[in-house]
Amino acid sequence: MEISAAGRLKVRITAADVGKRVSVRRLGEPGAAGEKFTDTVGVLTSWDDGVLLITRKSGETVRIAESSLVAGKIVPPAPARRHGPAATYAELARVAARAWRPVESERLGDWELRAASGFTRRANSVLPLGDPGLPLDEALAAVRRWYGERGLPAYVQTATGAEGTQETLCAELERRGWVREVTAELWTGALAPVADRAGGSGEDAVVLSRTADEAWLARYQRKGVSEVALKVLGSGPSVWFATVPGEGGDAPAAIGRCVVDGRWASFAAVEVDPARRRQGLASAVMAALARQALAEGASAAWLQVETRNAGARALYAGMGFTAHHACHHYRAQDPVTESGTSRTAAR
Repeated sequence: MEISAAGRLKVRITAADVGKRVSVRRLGEPGAAGEKFTDTVGVLTSWDDGVLLITRKSGETVRIAESSLVAGKIVPPAPARRHGPAATYAELARVAARAWRPVESERLGDWELRAASGFTRRANSVLPLGDPGLPLDEALAAVRRWYGERGLPAYVQTATGAEGTQETLCAELERRGWVREVTAELWTGALAPVADRAGGSGEDAVVLSRTADEAWLARYQRKGVSEVALKVLGSGPSVWFATVPGEGGDAPAAIGRCVVDGRWASFAAVEVDPARRRQGLASAVMAALARQALAEGASAAWLQVETRNAGARALYAGMGFTAHHACHHYRAQDPVTESGTSRTAAR
């Protein structure tokens, strides 16, 4: 906190600092138990009518009455990462988009509108990297029309928690009634330690393929995979599928997917038969995929993990992955179809 020469806390931010990363201290709620002061760090996304909105790294928005402020200051940009591969949000967002392509897309300025018949939010959401070329309300109306014509809910994919992410856009979407749904984190790490990791009993049994065959799909958690879904799964610069065969013709014991894109390798769909967990199969799958990616020249890795998936987070942390930024999907309240009526599409 900023402290004056006289030893007093000072508020050194104003409404002109909207869009900057700040640290503020405010008085606690009257009558509330606990600390007298509460500290909040995040991006100042608005300051209107005596109320500040600060968006934290997690994407959570905190409302703070201006009258409760005790101290505040601008926080300098986060220092460069000292562990794992250095990368900007924009680089990772584009790499992630190439690893999970929709079957249809259209540009709206620097925004990409993506659709794949409702198969996953990521392939059926707007990727807003830059200026849409229209005022925000007009751009969002165009987004709603585009998805409504396809019978799909309108989603906008955003990110928070790193330099160049979209805390301000998140706040604007929330102000307009868009609802934030599943939050995940994008984690990055060096690729070589993943390839070197011992995989336990399934290490020698991992089979790599360029396509997701019937056996692989039998273990994949999304049932009833359509032709559209197969196109999405098979999209990317260099796609590999890993399988640890099951016993006696059963569904595979474990599967995984990797996309190699320049220096990056992405991991997804790492799934293990519940009866075979804690046998090192997930590590075996990722190690085999990582060795293939290294052979193709990759050196860094990324993956997405939901904030509530404690088991996966522990596994990836043990491999040296760390969180880079949080990812969110905002949904418009009332999708509009081509005919102008509301319609809910498959998730």
